[in-house]
Amino acid sequence: MSGRDTPLERMPVVILAGGMGTRLREETERVPKPLVGIGERPIVWHIMKLFGHHGSKRFVLCLGFKSWLIKEYFLRYREQIADLTVRLGDPGPPAFHTNGEEDWEVTLAETGLETGTGGRIHRVRQYVDTDTFILTYGDGLGSVDIGALVDFHRSHGRIGTVTGVHPTSRYGEMKVADGVVTDFDEKPSTAEGYVSGGFFVFQREFFDYLDDDPELMFERAPLQQLARDGELAVFPHSGFWMGMDTFREFTELNRLWAAGDAPWKVWD
Repeated sequence: MSGRDTPLERMPVVILAGGMGTRLREETERVPKPLVGIGERPIVWHIMKLFGHHGSKRFVLCLGFKSWLIKEYFLRYREQIADLTVRLGDPGPPAFHTNGEEDWEVTLAETGLETGTGGRIHRVRQYVDTDTFILTYGDGLGSVDIGALVDFHRSHGRIGTVTGVHPTSRYGEMKVADGVVTDFDEKPSTAEGYVSGGFFVFQREFFDYLDDDPELMFERAPLQQLARDGELAVFPHSGFWMGMDTFREFTELNRLWAAGDAPWKVWD
C-alpha cells in the first residue's frame, strides 16, 4: 500500500467534466455542464473554490463534450476577473491591475467525447503523480469538509473513500392516516441509507481496477470490485449536498446563491 502523507495542496483533484448533461439540455445546448452558471460563475468554479478553501491547489479536469469552451474559460480566466487597461492603439497585451485570489494549477485533459467515467480517469493517470488523489464530479456541490475527508481516508488504510450522503427525494412525501394527508414534506431526506455524493479519495492502487475501455463506468465494476475487496470506506456527510442534474436543481442552486444562503460557500 502506497504512502498516505501527501499534503492536500499537492494532491490532484480529478474532476469528471466531460459528460453531455442531457437532462439539463436547457443549459447544456449552450455550454458544457461544468460551465453552467450559478450566479455569475460556472458550477466547476464553485466546486474548485470549495476545494481551494481547504487547501487544494492542483486540479485535473477530464474533458469531453464541448471541451474547448472549458479550456477557453481557464485560458481567459484572468481577463474575466481582473481590472485591466486596454490601449486600443497599442498591439501589445493589456495591462493587468489585479489578479484573482486563486493560486491554482489546472490541467485540462482531453479524455474523449463519449468515454465512460472509468475510461476518463484511466486516461489522466499520468497527471496523478502522488500516492493519494481526490476525485469528484463536475456537477455536485456540498458543504463537505475536505480536510476531514482526507484525514478520515488516511486513518483507515483502505484504497478508497466515498462520501456518503442522504438522498433527497424528488417527490413530495405524504404521511396519511385514515385516508387523509396529515403531513406533506416537499423534499424529504431519507434517514436510511447513503448514496454516493462523489468527493472520493483514492490511493494510486485504484488505477489497477481501471482500464482504457472507452465504455468503462467506474461506478460499476471498478467500485463494485473495490467494495467486494473490502477496500472502500464511507465518509458520512449529513450536511448540504446537491447534484445539478435537472433544471429544477439548477434553479434551486441559483436561488440559494442569489439569496446569500449557499451552504457550500465556505470561502470568504
